[in-house]
Amino acid sequence: MTAGEEKILSEKVINALGRTYHLVLTGRDLGDRYPGMMIYTLQVMSGGEVIARFRTNTYEYPPSSPISASGVIQARSDEWVKELLSDPSRFLQSRERMMIREPDDVPSHEVLIFQGSPRPAGNCSVLASWAQAEAERTDSSARVVYLDDLAIRACIGCYQCYNTGACIFEDDMTGILRSISHARIIVICTPVFTNTVPGSLKIMIDRCQAYHAEQALTGKKSGKTGLLFSVAGRQGQENFSCITRVIDAFLKNIHIKPVRSVFFDDLDRIGDIRNIPYAEEKVRDAMRKILRERG
Repeated sequence: MTAGEEKILSEKVINALGRTYHLVLTGRDLGDRYPGMMIYTLQVMSGGEVIARFRTNTYEYPPSSPISASGVIQARSDEWVKELLSDPSRFLQSRERMMIREPDDVPSHEVLIFQGSPRPAGNCSVLASWAQAEAERTDSSARVVYLDDLAIRACIGCYQCYNTGACIFEDDMTGILRSISHARIIVICTPVFTNTVPGSLKIMIDRCQAYHAEQALTGKKSGKTGLLFSVAGRQGQENFSCITRVIDAFLKNIHIKPVRSVFFDDLDRIGDIRNIPYAEEKVRDAMRKILRERG
C-alpha cells in the first residue's frame, strides 16, 4: 500500500428488515509520517449515508499491549455485523458517528502571540505587548495568549487524534487550536528555562500534535509563518540554541515556516528588557517585516 493511500480491505453487504447496509473496512498507510503507522476505518453506510464510523491506528497500542489495531477493528466489525443482523434499529440509535471534527466558529486574529513565561509582568510580557502593538498599528488583529493562565492537560501520547483529527481532551487547548487554524502569523515569546522552554509552553507544543494529526488526515497545509522572540538570563547568543531547536521543530511539525528570531541575552544583569537600547525597535521591526511579507 502506498503511503497516504486509503485502500479497501474488506466489504460486507448486510440485509436486515428490508434495508441494505454496507460495512466497509479501509486501511490508510501513514508511514510517511510515522514508521509503520496504519489507520483503520470501519464504516456502515446505507442509502448513500454514513451512519456509523469507527477508527483506530497502530500507534495507539504499545508494544507490550495484548491487543492490536487490526484485532480491535476486526472485533468491532464482527460486533457490528451481529448487531445489524439482530436489531438494526437499536444499532442505529446507539451508534455515534466518529467523524473528523470541524473547528467551531471562533473570533479570528491574524496574529497569534504566545506569551510562554509564567511571569505575567516579566520581560516576555513586554515582548508580547510590543509585538501586539506593532501588529495593531498596521491594522492587523492580534491576540496575546498567556499560557500559564490556561487549563491545558499534558499530552498522554495516546495517538487517538490520528483517528479524528482532534484531541480526546476538551480543555482550553481546544480554543487554542482553533485560534492557530485561523491565524496567519504565529509569534512565540519565551525565556530560556534550564536549557529549554517553560513547562506551560512545552505542554501547548505537545498538544499541537492534534493539529499535526488533522493536517495528516485532511492533507491541508497551514501556509503560516512563525516568529520567535526570546530572552535569556546568561550572556551569549549560544544560550538560545536550545530554544531554536524546540521552537523550529514545533513550527515545522505543524507546517509553519519559521522566518525570524530576535534574542536578548544577559537579562540577569540588565533586569528590565526596556533598558536595552533599541530592544523595542528590534521587535517592532521584525513584526513589520513579517507583516509586510504576509501582505
